Amino acid sequence: MFTFAKMTIVLLIGFLWCVSFCSSDQRNYRPIIGVLAQEVYSPKPNQTAYIAASYVKFLESAGARVVPVMINQTLEEYKALFHSINGVSFDRILYPGGGVSIISSGYERAAKIFYELAIEANKRGDYFPVWGTCLGFEQLTYLTSEKTALTFTNTSGVSLPLNFSNEAKKSRMFKEFPAELMKDLASDPLTENSHKWSLSLLTYNTNEELKTFYKVLSTNTDGQTEFVSTVEAYDYPIYGTQWHPEKNAFEWTKPYIPHSPSAIRTTFYVAQFFVSEARKNFHRFESEEGERKALIYNHSPVYTGNNSGFEQIYFF
Repeated sequence: MFTFAKMTIVLLIGFLWCVSFCSSDQRNYRPIIGVLAQEVYSPKPNQTAYIAASYVKFLESAGARVVPVMINQTLEEYKALFHSINGVSFDRILYPGGGVSIISSGYERAAKIFYELAIEANKRGDYFPVWGTCLGFEQLTYLTSEKTALTFTNTSGVSLPLNFSNEAKKSRMFKEFPAELMKDLASDPLTENSHKWSLSLLTYNTNEELKTFYKVLSTNTDGQTEFVSTVEAYDYPIYGTQWHPEKNAFEWTKPYIPHSPSAIRTTFYVAQFFVSEARKNFHRFESEEGERKALIYNHSPVYTGNNSGFEQIYFF
């Protein structure tokens, strides 16, 4: 009896230890990430919105699946999708004709809804990551500060090294990057920039909302203006790059896109980081059928490399 009692106590202690520590290692190994679509400047039948295929490949390369987040849906539809996916990405997709407004557009409305849902979820302990690339980065600055805080820069079609801040090495985003790759990122032009508007470091330093919400991980300069190029939120899994991590491995139409081994490694380390963040979320679709219908596999990319900066685009 004494032996049985001792065994019971040991098993109970082991169970409590596992509850306390093993649960922290749980991960969702089937993450699904929503990618926000953007309006087509001159829409055609069945072509009112689109997503560059490189963003999809970027996330798939790290083990995630993708659901397109369509523009101009109802709030109820966006909420249902939010509770079905494990992260969301706001990306910059410039197709012939121009970009979209970060102040008033279907893109802005959808981004605002998901941003606010993510803030609310994370406050409740429901870990939900958000990523912004280029226009998505700019969109995040507007959603956080509720101001247009951008400055014109000569950065349309150039690759640059990153000027890392003192916060970078211990940041969530970069702390797992190999030291050799961090060195290359700081010395070689591995990050492709395709933007005309930037968040200047001066504006960041004088904007209380942005300064208290985001930690600056890197900056860059066009020779005249120093601007913020990588951020992560202090208290939320919200991240932004003014540069394009996805292009190095998947886009080939422009000569200024870097394709060196270190450039390709940058693509995959950034993808791995964000997908690893999405694995901490356990949202799921109500049914397998609903999941299958939502996935981007139901759409086929179109080759557009002969008339745009993207090799392939998904049209919706």
